[in-house]
Amino acid sequence: MKFLKAEWRKLAIINYEINPKILEKYLPKGTELDFYQGKCYVSLVGFMFLNTKLLGLSIPFHRNFEEVNLRFYVKKKEGDEWKRGVVFIKEIVPKPSLSFVANSVYKEHYKTMPMKNKIHQKGEELLIKYSWKDKTWHSIEITAENVPLKMESNSEFEFITEHYYGFTKKENKTSEYEVCHPKWEYYVVKNHQLEIDFQTVYGNDFEYLNHQKPISVMLAEGSEIEVKMKKYLKNQIKRTK
Repeated sequence: MKFLKAEWRKLAIINYEINPKILEKYLPKGTELDFYQGKCYVSLVGFMFLNTKLLGLSIPFHRNFEEVNLRFYVKKKEGDEWKRGVVFIKEIVPKPSLSFVANSVYKEHYKTMPMKNKIHQKGEELLIKYSWKDKTWHSIEITAENVPLKMESNSEFEFITEHYYGFTKKENKTSEYEVCHPKWEYYVVKNHQLEIDFQTVYGNDFEYLNHQKPISVMLAEGSEIEVKMKKYLKNQIKRTK
């Protein structure tokens, strides 16, 4: 059953290599870390949520908004196949009702902060900027070539964008939900700028990102998406006699 339908557009993706041990306490039961060429990734992602419908209904003043999240990549074995997905450390949106619904229904880690965006196309150049504020303003800014390109097989971009499940941890319980969308096109990034205090926004575990250069920076065009209703994984809790 579809829970949400929308468009995710102009996804600015800042990737860092991370020590896997840092993520162990965030790992939902039944999942394991997913690596790309031996590296463990954490990504800061900013994008536009557009034309949003919840259970088929458009909610006034909640159709178009920004989101910024910090996430890492996992996989879960089901039969002979692997489900590849993401786990969110924190997701930031501009309206408290969005946080309430997501935290209540999906047990995610949404926070409400003032946000703004700038999307500017001029000739052959594309400028994307997402900003959010706790005590001070933080921002992601990317300048790219304004020509979308097809995804390359087995590329880093494919690894980052082709995780189609969300997994959430709630004590000893793990829930999953599926996100459906086609393969995304990407833009060639020319330069980027970050103004963010990771420790302030995401906690002490991620303070080191303030001193580390990204392993890569990407800009995806995005597409229409559908988020299906969540389900809990079975047989997660061992019963004691």
